[in-house]
Amino acid sequence: MLDTSPTFVLDEEPASQVSQSLASLSLGTPDDAQLLDAYSNTVIGVVDRVGQAVVKLDIRKGGKPAGSGSGVILSPDGLVLTNSHVAQGTPRVSVQTQDGHHFDARLIGDDPDTDLALVHIEQPVNLTAAKLGNSSLLRRGQVAVAIGNPLGFEATVTSGVISALGRSLRSKSGRLIDDVIQTDAALNPGNSGGPLVSTLGEVIGINTAVIMGAQGICFAVASNTASFVMGQLIRHGHVRRASIGIAAQQAMIARRVQLSAGVDQPAGVMISASEIGQPAESAGLLMGDIIVALDGQKVSAVDDLIRLLNEERIGRSTRFDVLRNGKSRAFQVTPKERRGS
Repeated sequence: MLDTSPTFVLDEEPASQVSQSLASLSLGTPDDAQLLDAYSNTVIGVVDRVGQAVVKLDIRKGGKPAGSGSGVILSPDGLVLTNSHVAQGTPRVSVQTQDGHHFDARLIGDDPDTDLALVHIEQPVNLTAAKLGNSSLLRRGQVAVAIGNPLGFEATVTSGVISALGRSLRSKSGRLIDDVIQTDAALNPGNSGGPLVSTLGEVIGINTAVIMGAQGICFAVASNTASFVMGQLIRHGHVRRASIGIAAQQAMIARRVQLSAGVDQPAGVMISASEIGQPAESAGLLMGDIIVALDGQKVSAVDDLIRLLNEERIGRSTRFDVLRNGKSRAFQVTPKERRGS
């Protein structure tokens, strides 16, 4: 009878070697151990370089504790970057370093639109400072280390990978924060404001949010955004943005209107209210006008308009393409600086 059972060829490996191979599958090879050691040493190296720059912030309002969070020292003289929702707009905060020293700090500036705030230690100090990296060089899958004070447990370290780049996250002010980093490095309340760090020991993000109930979905404001905001807060105490004095909402554009007006987008931003004496009203824009482009760049949602009304457009004549009664019109509007959050 012909034997049709499958045959497994072991390439004539001696029995002793077969036993060693099977053992390595269950126990791990020396190479695996070396890789794990290399990973551990990398994380340890990151913590050794950056850990001393991570601080705890305690917030008090009316003489009573109002919350706490994390921050990262970015200059030896005591500039500390944290989250806006940690600082809560309070003029004074208490800073505790990893070695247990307590300092008083004042709020230099707060930007709820990006959930970032900058405080400065008032006493003369010479502290260990971290360095902001270039978040545009990041890749998905890259190792990331989070350091902070989750749930009051000081100097806690977690590690993971960068899960995604270029996410958008809605800030407390309602504005979208662009270019947000998603990571699976575990974050909890109290991690907010602490650094997300690369294997080079550079701060690549400021931890800002978690999705409650989800596992491994956490977010950090990218370091390039943090660098821009930090510079603005140092120079102006706030981030300069443009405004034209309108309330607006997304509006769909009927296909027949698109064809007749020569517009190749399904939606724009309709003006629902306009402030008297503000740039939009002064330039002739009316309620019901649908903004479809700003200096040739498409506007399909309110977030597009907010993003395009940046510091560079303050005081500069800007072309607004709109639809009025189904027909294309163009207006020159000179935005003013927006005040408040």
